[in-house]
Amino acid sequence: MKIKTCGLFREEDIEYANILQPDFIGFVFAKSRREVDFGMAKKLKSRLNSNIKAVGVFVDTPIELIYKALDSKIIDIVQLHGGQSAEFIADLKAKIKAKIIYVINMTNLDSIDYTKCDLVDFLLLDSAQGGSGKCFDWNLLKNIHLPKPYFLAGGINKENLAQAMAFNPYGIDVSGGLEHEGKKDFSKMKEIISRVRRYKSDIKQ
Repeated sequence: MKIKTCGLFREEDIEYANILQPDFIGFVFAKSRREVDFGMAKKLKSRLNSNIKAVGVFVDTPIELIYKALDSKIIDIVQLHGGQSAEFIADLKAKIKAKIIYVINMTNLDSIDYTKCDLVDFLLLDSAQGGSGKCFDWNLLKNIHLPKPYFLAGGINKENLAQAMAFNPYGIDVSGGLEHEGKKDFSKMKEIISRVRRYKSDIKQ
C-alpha cells in the first residue's frame, strides 16, 4: 500500500518528506490555501529526495501548463480534478510519458465516467470538494467496480486510518490529517506514514 502526502508548500514540508519517505507528495496548482506556483514548486522539487515522486494537482488547467510542469521536471505524475473531457485526457495521455491520476467525486456515483477511467493509470476517490477534509461514505466501495488501482482520499486522519486501509486501496492520500493549525506537522506525518508501512508489512506476512 502506497502513501501520498498532499498539499506540501513549505521547505519544512519537503524536509519532513525526505526524512519520512512517503511514496508520493503532492503540489497543488489550484486555488487553495496550499497552492504553490511553478517557481515555488520547482524550488521545493529540487530539494526533494529523488525516490519520492511529485504529483501535480490540477483543476481545469490548460494542457500547455501541464506540459510545462512536466518538461520543467517540477512534477513526475499528473493528477486531474475538474471537468476535463475524455478527449482532453486522451490527448494528454498520448503526448506524455508520465502517469495520470484521475479524481472521482464519490458523492455522486452516477457521475463516474468509465471512459475517462479507462484512459488513466490510477483513480483517486474523494469527496465532492477535494482538500475539504471531509470523508465520503466508504461503504460505497463495496458496491462499485473500479477498473484501475485507486487512492483513497478525503478526511483521512489517524483516527480513521485503520478503517481506510481495511479497504485495501492501492494508496492512501492524506493532507489535512497531517496538519496542525494549517501546516504539515512532523509527528502526524510520522505516525500516519509509519502505520501505512506497518500495515503493508503485516499484509505480506
